Amino acid sequence: MSKIARRDFINGTLMAAGASMLPFRSTSQAVMAALKPEYYPPALTGLRGSHPGSEKNAHNRAWTGQTDWGPTTDLKEEYDLVVVGGGLSGLSAAYFYQQEHGRDKKVLILDNHDDFGGHAKRNEHTMHSDTRIGEGGSESFEYPHEFSETVLNLLNDLGVDIDRFKTAYDTDFFKRHNLGAVTYFNKRIFGEDKVVKHPYCNYPNYVEGLQGAKLSNKEAAQQAPLSDSGKEQLLQVLNGGLHTLKVPKEELQNYTRTHLYFDYLQTTLGVDDPGVLRMARHSVVDYGGTPELITMEEAFESGALGLDYFSWRDVMEVGNDGGYIKNTSTYSVKNPFIHHFPDGNATIARMLVKKMIPDVGLGENVEEIVLSKFKYDELDKPSNSVRVRLNSTVVNVQHGGDPYSSSDVFINYISDNKSYQVKGKGVVMACYNMIIPHIVSDLPKEQDAALRRLSKIPLQFTTVGLKNWRAMKEMGIGMAMSPGNIHQAVGMDFPISMGGYEYTKSPDDPCILHMRCCVLGENVGAPQIEQFREARYRMLGLQFSDYEVEIREHLGGMLPKDIFNFDRDVASISVNRWAHGYSYGNPGAIGRQPFGRITIANSDSVNSSLMNRAIEQAWRAVKELG
Repeated sequence: MSKIARRDFINGTLMAAGASMLPFRSTSQAVMAALKPEYYPPALTGLRGSHPGSEKNAHNRAWTGQTDWGPTTDLKEEYDLVVVGGGLSGLSAAYFYQQEHGRDKKVLILDNHDDFGGHAKRNEHTMHSDTRIGEGGSESFEYPHEFSETVLNLLNDLGVDIDRFKTAYDTDFFKRHNLGAVTYFNKRIFGEDKVVKHPYCNYPNYVEGLQGAKLSNKEAAQQAPLSDSGKEQLLQVLNGGLHTLKVPKEELQNYTRTHLYFDYLQTTLGVDDPGVLRMARHSVVDYGGTPELITMEEAFESGALGLDYFSWRDVMEVGNDGGYIKNTSTYSVKNPFIHHFPDGNATIARMLVKKMIPDVGLGENVEEIVLSKFKYDELDKPSNSVRVRLNSTVVNVQHGGDPYSSSDVFINYISDNKSYQVKGKGVVMACYNMIIPHIVSDLPKEQDAALRRLSKIPLQFTTVGLKNWRAMKEMGIGMAMSPGNIHQAVGMDFPISMGGYEYTKSPDDPCILHMRCCVLGENVGAPQIEQFREARYRMLGLQFSDYEVEIREHLGGMLPKDIFNFDRDVASISVNRWAHGYSYGNPGAIGRQPFGRITIANSDSVNSSLMNRAIEQAWRAVKELG
């Protein structure tokens, strides 16, 4: 095993798996998650996201129906509100509750992970004395100028200035360094390691300022490591457009909403080359669908192979999408994709915690906390009106009597393999919605069934700490689509500088590479929910060493060997696995309805993955408690 794998295993995986044991003060029973001062999850590397151990008890509850957790200790702790889930929705719910009912109200937030924030995960990579900050999941605001009053008011409370990103995001960075969108074909799948300076799809266009193709469609098709017929088919796809359809103009938009993307490729264009189909399947990176089963409209929105704006302008300018695209960008003129903090939406999670637990760190607004190292041992102090208790998996939530008349709810959770109970006057379930039927007793049958219809799409966001990016500069790579690798895209992180944090300036400076993928099932064409389940199990079955081998092969094959050396240039790796990523299936109004003193939040409630939706659902859930 390599040095990096060993180091990351010790500092990341092992720490995460044993986080419920190692950091605790064994002398404290009442404060179950009192953490040692050195406890600092953002700096952990290795397997992160749904880290080893975080899912164990939830899976036992859902998969085997486990109810016997041994003797349960009643902590004699009573709260005005207990929030299950410490992601953006759960943290927002706690904040809104105190806004509505007073800052003196006692709130407990329980989360099964070793860090708060849910998908809004902060990754730190330290190389010598330089710490690089990146996001391990929820990365940005989408269309902030269209946010609801509820969301805008919260962001204002947190000190967010949406216009600040216009100067914080360096839109000239990629142009200044001549970094563009390319495609890397690996030897294992395509017969040779080859970089072609064309992305073949529009997915990279969401990175504001990233340079596009350096080759014509014809040149790009000829350079692709495909058979002669494959090259011809690829060129046909790249040159596709409305002219390939025999559909009246007034029917085009409905056609793209009702016809599958792969039907267009295979039936309309006659594509049967496995290499081209693989490129198409791996061009949809984090949209959250299986490309062979999504509509043409969905494929367009994700920037899939062959569906560029200019070829389909007439379709997109009919109706609500008018004016949506600027040049070949997949984001609107009014809402450029620049609204990122250095750690993504982890800054929002951190600022919410700071507002409720002031002693957790320095800084009075989102910009001032960018470089603040939070003190996790402040999270669960008895003196706090809001307490955040990590490494605590809720396994049962039950009213103290008749759900519609009881004034108490009892919450059981597992921490360090021991069972504990607390009591709340109300509960907000801000966890994954599909786990709720397994842990909330006696839900109405219709609500139980509605919540079970929800599934989650597995996603993976890996951050790599590079000691320098000379090789990326030499190859002119800002982002590389990678249809032969686990990670379908790899590139430089968003060029954001704020709060005293400076984005990498020189190719000799450290940086973070961001690698991402929507994990797909290998049974092509199988129902989406089956593919998601298969991909989820496969993801969770891999060890860190498996990912390191893949990343070593990926970067080593893509970058010039005379400049890049993996063991020398890669300092650390954080593999953020989200086995339950984007929502798939809508529980609807029945699924999210209140149940006695229990209400339901999370963006899952409205079949969304967006930060603003998570906040809105938190507000609704708190208002429903009354």
